[in-house]
Amino acid sequence: MNSLVKKTSADPKRTDPTGPDLEPRTPAERRSKSRSAFAIGRDGTPIFYEVMGRHRPKTTLVLCDGVGCDGYVWKYLQQVLGDEYRLIHMNYRGHGQTPAPSDPARVDISDLSDDVLAVLDACETESAVILGHSMGVQVALETFKRASDRVLGLVLICGSYGNPLLTFKGKSTLEELLPLVRFAVGRMPHLVTTFWTHLIPTELAYQVATKVEVNGPLIRREDFFPYLEGMSRIDVRLFLNMLAAAGRHSALPLLPYVTVPTLIVAGKLDSFTPMSLSAEMHERIPGSELHVVEEGSHTAPIERPAEVTDVISDFLQRRVQ
Repeated sequence: MNSLVKKTSADPKRTDPTGPDLEPRTPAERRSKSRSAFAIGRDGTPIFYEVMGRHRPKTTLVLCDGVGCDGYVWKYLQQVLGDEYRLIHMNYRGHGQTPAPSDPARVDISDLSDDVLAVLDACETESAVILGHSMGVQVALETFKRASDRVLGLVLICGSYGNPLLTFKGKSTLEELLPLVRFAVGRMPHLVTTFWTHLIPTELAYQVATKVEVNGPLIRREDFFPYLEGMSRIDVRLFLNMLAAAGRHSALPLLPYVTVPTLIVAGKLDSFTPMSLSAEMHERIPGSELHVVEEGSHTAPIERPAEVTDVISDFLQRRVQ
């Protein structure tokens, strides 16, 4: 059994989720320290990526999103970690500025991990620490499986080693419903697309999310609303295909063979990828560390950004630097 488990209780008197040391920088300040380009995936798909932070650091960090996300959850981590590390963030296929692949089936976890390696090649980066949030945990683990010599460490945040559809809200309902939803979308694509585009980026959707999925009192509207706006721009069929691909993938057999320093961050209130999954990964990955954000949900990095950033910074300095 791995014994290093860290739990941090949130200060009930603290109402500002960022703190004075994590006030968000302006877009102009972030752009001044970044550059962007496209890598070419194995199947020819152009993969958009952005490089931020220090130009010649000792360590590079690659940020892997969840499905439907294009970077919103890394907002405060980028701000702090960029002072010490070189950060690479890419857009998944059909997300952000990366176009959908010509073959709609090429959205498996293996395709996304190949894209991570293509981006590393384009950046002339031999190895990096892979950070994954939500489905990005599966991408990070698959990247280690496919190219362990290029992975210096893993930071697995609010995610699962595989098939998150089975554990959503502690039930398999999402896995059972997904084939029906995909069938309905196939029969009425234009109607569903219109509904998807206009309903998701609304105040109603935000209010529902803060009541059902994320910890509303701890999250700022300006931090979470970009997720809804980004989701509304994704082709609903591609989103469902990628969700189904995540449901088919499992890195469970790999976990005992993960040989790099690994930090697992879990939200105690996470109902999408329950904390029990993080605890199981911690038990199975030799020498791993587990940190529990006591009041954190699936979006813990923007609910308790100072806590999560401090934990990751400490881990990188102790175990990777």
